[in-house]
Amino acid sequence: MARFFALLIILGTLLFKLPFATTQPITWTNALFTATSATTVTGLSVFEIGTTLTLFGQIVLLILVQVGEIGLMTFAVAILIIVGKKVGFQNSVHMQDTFNEQTMGDMVKLVKQIILFVLIAEGLTICILSIYWAPDFGWRTGIYYSIFHVISTFNNAGFSLFPENLIRFSEDPVVLFILSSLLIVGGIGFVVVTDIFSKKSFRQWSLHTKMLVGGTLLLNGLATLILFALEYHNTHTIGEFPIAKKLLHSYFQAVSSRTAGFNAIPIGEMEDSSLLFIMFLMFIGGGSTSTASGIKLTTFIIVIFTTIHYIKGIPEPRFFGKAIKTDVLFRSLAITIVSMIVAFGALFLLNTFEHFPLLPLAVEVFSAFGTVGLSMGITGELSDDGKGLLCIVMFIGRLGPLTLFYLLLKKRKKTYHFPYEQVRTD
Repeated sequence: MARFFALLIILGTLLFKLPFATTQPITWTNALFTATSATTVTGLSVFEIGTTLTLFGQIVLLILVQVGEIGLMTFAVAILIIVGKKVGFQNSVHMQDTFNEQTMGDMVKLVKQIILFVLIAEGLTICILSIYWAPDFGWRTGIYYSIFHVISTFNNAGFSLFPENLIRFSEDPVVLFILSSLLIVGGIGFVVVTDIFSKKSFRQWSLHTKMLVGGTLLLNGLATLILFALEYHNTHTIGEFPIAKKLLHSYFQAVSSRTAGFNAIPIGEMEDSSLLFIMFLMFIGGGSTSTASGIKLTTFIIVIFTTIHYIKGIPEPRFFGKAIKTDVLFRSLAITIVSMIVAFGALFLLNTFEHFPLLPLAVEVFSAFGTVGLSMGITGELSDDGKGLLCIVMFIGRLGPLTLFYLLLKKRKKTYHFPYEQVRTD
């Protein structure tokens, strides 16, 4: 998978360097950064997408976002299914490993569900948004803007054709509600959505679905209230809005900060405490096998509940009457620790490269690692070394740090059990 993403990034870089892809020449570094940001569905940008990229360049960006999110292997298998060709054994094995399916029949069925899910979710939202935007932009422009922003939203990329992102729609609850709803659908993942619609009751849902849906509702609700309280009196963000719009913007930013990185209020004007909290949300991310990155919400839930159960003296954490296997607990802890090392290590290096204050740099790093795309406006002013470092962070964040290290390490040899000895940790 790492090789596929790398090849897609290289191809995107070459395409962005074509003279008819941009309205003005861009450097190789900026082309690489844009291709990486699109392929990893991050949304960080070193220039204004709507004015710097031509129609051809914007289409390339959308293709990178769509293919980069669905996954090259999934996309290739889908094409084979559509044209009626057989799916090879190696592709089947790879897809089984990617989606943790038990049989090849399950894998092919899942790919069909993914494609159908994408077509329905994006197609329906494009129709709704086109009808809503047509009176303001005209049918042709309105449809194109809808296509671009729906693909960017559903795949949690956060790219926008508007220079100020979605700030121009700060007074438009319809647009914010439509896009935030699409963000949630994309952020909980294909597997969860198909599980919800294929099962008749909550009891029949898988444990993963129950944890993710419950965790999403709880985290989005708490995040909305926290941002509402922190920004309530900030006249540069939501301070001048009535209560209803304050809640709407708090909700939209809470949802967007975990996945896509759209903003309807100026991120650079937010309170420092709000930015710290947003970094926490970016670090958590969305659901497994979804269009979001970060350590993933289920990982965060397992780590928290494992800690709580240990304090209570419960030997193994339980969720909805089901216990979690030990290897899953260890994997969750490993993902969290390795992710923290990657994020803070990158922040340390970026701080040595750049002259900006620590907080804006921290937002860039956590945004890149969570493939979110929020920025305090310094992305385009970073040095080539800083941009290169963020490209690496985006790549690691998209693949998952633990997955990347698995690929780099040699094949694990047979393990041996050694004598146990007590070590004090308190």
